[in-house]
Amino acid sequence: MPTSGSPTATYRLQLRREFGFRDAAAVVPYLAALGVSHVYCSPILEATPGSAHGYDVVDHSRLSPELGGDEGWAELTAACRAHGLGIVVDVVPNHMAVPTPESLNAALWDVLRHGRDAEHADWFDIDWDSQDGRILLPVLGDSFDACLQRGELKVDAAVLRYFDHEFPLAPGTEHLAHDIAALHAQQQYRLAHWRMANQQLNYRRFFDVTSLIGVRVELPAVFAATHARLLELVSNGDIDGLRIDHPDGLADPAGYLDRLAAASGGVWTLVEKILEHGELLPSSWACDGTTGYDALTAVTSVLTDPAGEKPLTEAYVVLTGEQGDFATVVTAAKRQVVDQLFPAEIHRLVRDLRRPDLTDHVPTTSSDADLYAAIAELLVCFDVYRAYPGDRASVERLDAALSRARAGRADLGRTFDVLEPLLRRQVAAAEPFAVRFEQTTGPVMAKGVEDTAFYRHLRLTALNEVGGDPGTFGTSVGDWHAHCRRLTQDWPRSMTTLSTHDTKRSEDVRARLLVLAEIPDEWSSAVARWRSTVRATAPDANTEYLFWQSLVGAHPISADRMKAYLAKATREAKRHTSWTDPDETYDATVATYVDTVLSDEALMADVDAWVRTHLLDPGSSNSLAQKLLQLTMPGVPDIYQGQELPDFSLVDPDNRRPVDYDKRRAALAGLDAGDPTAADKLRVVATTLRVRRERPTTFTGGYTPIGATGPTADHVIASMRGDDVIAVVTRLPVGLRRRGGWQDTTIQLPDGRWHDVLTGRPANSDVAAILSDLPVALLVRGDG
Repeated sequence: MPTSGSPTATYRLQLRREFGFRDAAAVVPYLAALGVSHVYCSPILEATPGSAHGYDVVDHSRLSPELGGDEGWAELTAACRAHGLGIVVDVVPNHMAVPTPESLNAALWDVLRHGRDAEHADWFDIDWDSQDGRILLPVLGDSFDACLQRGELKVDAAVLRYFDHEFPLAPGTEHLAHDIAALHAQQQYRLAHWRMANQQLNYRRFFDVTSLIGVRVELPAVFAATHARLLELVSNGDIDGLRIDHPDGLADPAGYLDRLAAASGGVWTLVEKILEHGELLPSSWACDGTTGYDALTAVTSVLTDPAGEKPLTEAYVVLTGEQGDFATVVTAAKRQVVDQLFPAEIHRLVRDLRRPDLTDHVPTTSSDADLYAAIAELLVCFDVYRAYPGDRASVERLDAALSRARAGRADLGRTFDVLEPLLRRQVAAAEPFAVRFEQTTGPVMAKGVEDTAFYRHLRLTALNEVGGDPGTFGTSVGDWHAHCRRLTQDWPRSMTTLSTHDTKRSEDVRARLLVLAEIPDEWSSAVARWRSTVRATAPDANTEYLFWQSLVGAHPISADRMKAYLAKATREAKRHTSWTDPDETYDATVATYVDTVLSDEALMADVDAWVRTHLLDPGSSNSLAQKLLQLTMPGVPDIYQGQELPDFSLVDPDNRRPVDYDKRRAALAGLDAGDPTAADKLRVVATTLRVRRERPTTFTGGYTPIGATGPTADHVIASMRGDDVIAVVTRLPVGLRRRGGWQDTTIQLPDGRWHDVLTGRPANSDVAAILSDLPVALLVRGDG
């Protein structure tokens, strides 16, 4: 049972060698004072040495030695118990590391040594019927023969070595050590050039990451072995909640969650499920909800001015020459990643279709080439991460994808006729094929949309967020209330978030960039002026446009941080450079452009003045508005490390920089001592978290929209939780100022004595009075 009851709020910590269990224990008193109920840790099991994230697990039976092992963990749990906090941990069921050296993963080492006869052969999702029954290991920098000729492959102590890599020898082959080519031919693995991965890999991986191998947790024995330690920690009260990484990679997500719920006693469980526009979490899943990307999207959308869509689109097209339609960009991006990154996965799907038990359903007239092309087209056309058996919405998504695929490739009509009943699971023998297809749509979405299209379509990058739809530009207050009501009814204990370790930019950067939707003309004029003054060769216009948005969004930012960000962004975009085929000339042009702009004192003074004039105040208003919305909407809010103070980070690894907790402790102490200069964001976070902790039943109660009337009623969002707490926030602050402020706008404040706990002032229905000190208010009913 949870040590501190149901969660009221969590605080995400990114653990790594430099910030382990003992370091986390040291900040527990601060987190308790801040007001959270649970510490939320990134993966805690042993991972590849030096791992910056912990998702590359090598041993499920051990707590990470680099993080402090059992002793460090004991310190963290003791600190949490002493301060009344619970612990939530990140669980990685989908994959394990293929580490360097490979011997670090004992289960994989066993399989590399003994092949399909290994004790752990069932652990990993390997297609033993390809590659002559061997595991392809694409780790070489050249062909096997070229590496052998250069003497890079050596046998030492009954191990085949390639630089830092090491591979076991199959029993009885040690006598061939003098002839490495002959020795290699007798192993259960085949070493190959790293570029062979996308074409010939025969094990399931995480997205396109070859160093992460899929684990078959659908098998009871594998589930038991890979979850035993974590479930032990749940049983003894150390762990109070579980965050499940990438459930869509599993063969049977619903079955996994059922087994986990039974084994954990139904502990609070969240799934990292990316919901696309209009998609809902399957109601049958044995979990408490998602990790909150759907909440992030809803918050961002209601604070986006729909009126900015047309002028920002026109400005984007004029300034960059790019396509203004996001859907078109997505299709092109997904087609590229399907062609370049996932041929191995499609080849495996074709092999699944050629199994003997499907002979009657896949005629020989359907060539491998046609089957490959039809599957590839379906992967491009599928518009969510995954379909699920028995889920009506999933059937509709599959039907829509088939319809689009047929329209795009009319020449493959008969092949789609063959595939349709198999994908619908109308043929029992097609189960492995259908499962594998469902496990492949997610990686294509992730790489095609999040990691490609989001770096190409740059009309307003605040919308380019995990789970978001940059093609949808703003929603109404009514839509926001409808979303919250659905959460209250369906997933009241789901997590909500604004920033994670995977978000493309921090919440405060997004809040500032949302202002651009209210000032599109001023923005496009400023970009045109700045571009004209730069004395350096510009990269392509689209990257240049991304640069200016990133510059004002994260201002002030160092040249090193900006160059690192643009290096990642341009390689993810895969147009002029990429991770696998970097263009050094292009990369240097981008870096030089950044250095030139950021060293131009006159230009940067202009940028600084423009940010201060146009973005600073409304951006701060948006930051506070989105934070209060997140903290008071239905669900359990998570604070990503450091985000209780204004933070202007960009994508990983920029958002995983060390957090200055001494600064935050001092700031919180100052706030509690009545320091009038305390950061407004910290005031909102700490005050709201403490109200949640003091009134837990309020925030598990109902959600009631509070109506507004008056000339600027559409600029306020107000809602009541339970019957004693009301959140009031400012929406579209630039437009509000242009219309002359709140004027006579009022909210329908229920009877009773209300006061704003952020300011200590009594409150009535007058919005101008409520929001006279801050753009947000948290009203509590009672004697305050």
